[in-house]
Amino acid sequence: MKTKSPPSLLPGYLLALRKHLKLPPSTGLQAARRQGLRAIAAGLETLDLARIHEEALITLVLTDSSRRSNDGLLRRASAFFAEALTPIEETHRGAREANAQLKLTVETLTLRTVELASTNDELKCEILQRKSVEDSLRISEQTSSELLIKSRNFQEELRHLSRQLLSAQEEERKRISRELHDVVAQTLTSINIRLSSLQFANTANIKEMRKKIAATQRMVIKSVGIVHRFARDLRPAVLDDLGLIPALQAYLKDFMARTGIRTELITFADVEKLSSALKTVLYRVVQEALTNIARHSGASRAKVSISKPKAAVHMEIHDNGKGFNVEDPVFSKRKKRLGLLGMRERVEMVGGAFCVESEPGQMTNLMITIPDKKQVVRPVPQKRRKNPLLRP
Repeated sequence: MKTKSPPSLLPGYLLALRKHLKLPPSTGLQAARRQGLRAIAAGLETLDLARIHEEALITLVLTDSSRRSNDGLLRRASAFFAEALTPIEETHRGAREANAQLKLTVETLTLRTVELASTNDELKCEILQRKSVEDSLRISEQTSSELLIKSRNFQEELRHLSRQLLSAQEEERKRISRELHDVVAQTLTSINIRLSSLQFANTANIKEMRKKIAATQRMVIKSVGIVHRFARDLRPAVLDDLGLIPALQAYLKDFMARTGIRTELITFADVEKLSSALKTVLYRVVQEALTNIARHSGASRAKVSISKPKAAVHMEIHDNGKGFNVEDPVFSKRKKRLGLLGMRERVEMVGGAFCVESEPGQMTNLMITIPDKKQVVRPVPQKRRKNPLLRP
């Protein structure tokens, strides 16, 4: 079904076509191009211009009855129509090219959008990583600051401890010097005086001379005993010559005689197979622990037990004294804690573990565990149990 062409364009097109057909065949087609441009301006497409050309051609053909002339008219009219279509085709070609360029641009923009989205995701990940690093650095800085504060506190405590140790060493030297001067030196002086008096004594009174000689001998024996005690405190010869068990038995016997505290020793025979360093540590811990018990606990009984669990040596020292608060800092200013610190240091030097259980008014239980074959043993402190020294 035909549709009528816009009336505003048909008269002009018909007029231009009629003029063209009346002109010589060699005439140019500028008028046809102008009609095509008008069609573009009017918003017409190829089919719209074809209908206009059809109506114009029908009108022209009906006015001319000559077939021959109609044939020539149709050929020239076709050329006119083809030229009129040229601007529309050029417009379509430009639109197609523009559309292709636009499509390429859209594809490029889409690719860039994807790349930007990927870059944005990477930036988000990097931001999260940087925040995580900043948090880690902040925590590390805080930890470093705390460690620095702790280090300074430890340094101050170590300086304080060093002063205490120097003071304790000086006190021990004073005690030894005082006993040497007040006891050994005076005893030797008395011996010398007695020997001098014996030199000028009347040899006729044999009985009196024997008494003086016996008294002098007792003074010599007393001096020898004091010197032996000093030597035993510094390094007991029996520990090197006979072993740990005889050394502990001798020390506990002397300890009971000096303090009146009943002391019991339980051990095993193979303890003598331990290295000299381990036996020395065990002896020194017993020595220091019993010294602390005599000085501070007010105990009447003590017990030393040495056992050998698998690949380790375990020793416990109990007393039924008044106890103390083990929650106090180890680096306490109280001098009685220097003994505990010294015992801990000795045990840890051979890779052992040191633990003390006590409460004010309760028993005190000292435990050490030392590896026998260079194994680091770190036992968990045992739960509080009833003092084995207490009797129902």
